[in-house]
Amino acid sequence: MEIERLSGALGAEIHGVDLNRDLGQATVRGLRQALLNHLVIFFRDQDLPPARLLAFGRYFGTVVEYPFISGLPDFPEITPVIKLEHETVNFGGVWHSDTTYLEEPPLGSILLAREVPAAGGDTLFANQYLAYETLSAPIRALLDGLHAVNISTKADVSRSREDRIRSNPTEKSNTAFMARHPAIRTHPETGRKALYVNCAHTDQLDGLSRGESDALLGYLFRHQVQPEFTCRFHWRPGSIAFWDNRAAQHYPINDYNGCRRVMHRITLQGDRPH
Repeated sequence: MEIERLSGALGAEIHGVDLNRDLGQATVRGLRQALLNHLVIFFRDQDLPPARLLAFGRYFGTVVEYPFISGLPDFPEITPVIKLEHETVNFGGVWHSDTTYLEEPPLGSILLAREVPAAGGDTLFANQYLAYETLSAPIRALLDGLHAVNISTKADVSRSREDRIRSNPTEKSNTAFMARHPAIRTHPETGRKALYVNCAHTDQLDGLSRGESDALLGYLFRHQVQPEFTCRFHWRPGSIAFWDNRAAQHYPINDYNGCRRVMHRITLQGDRPH
């Protein structure tokens, strides 16, 4: 196994691993450590059938279903992430950490490209350890004592999943979720602190007035996705991204109107942030 870093901030491409084969314990340990070190790891030319995609995810945790969109008919844990040729809004098309409105947000997500446009449709990732560590000491001290209210009904992110909910709903599609988490999260495996708010789901900081909260969150939302904290990944069919949702955010770029993009995603169960 070879690991090639993609940027100074985060991200690494893994070479020499065939995910269509059963993985040994040493390989799984190496991949988990690469994920912890780089926050998002990428693979190329991995044309996995659904059963193999699930098998890969289960090396790293329990695969759980996404609450708003039904999975594949024979594989309900695999969520189809699709933008069709006539659609102009893409799924999840805003900077975010996945489903922070749940009491136990995911450990991470694994996304496999099935069909991609000839150009466009890249995904950006941002390192939230760096976002925390580059804040001034007084702001870090303030945030260390605050909790963020995260909701599933913020307008931008709700709009981005409307088409898929209409075509592929679940029993929970109309449910409003809310969870309160620390604004600064300590990673359960590395012990490092990460900024844990995001513009898609974080509505308010507890204990502050609405005006104070909006002003501070507005600054944090801009700060946490500065270019020097990011990497960019260009998809090809068979490409895989596996990101650590506890310390990284992502943003699928919507620059391919008129083209079709089909991805398969699985989500790994996480724990309650501390």
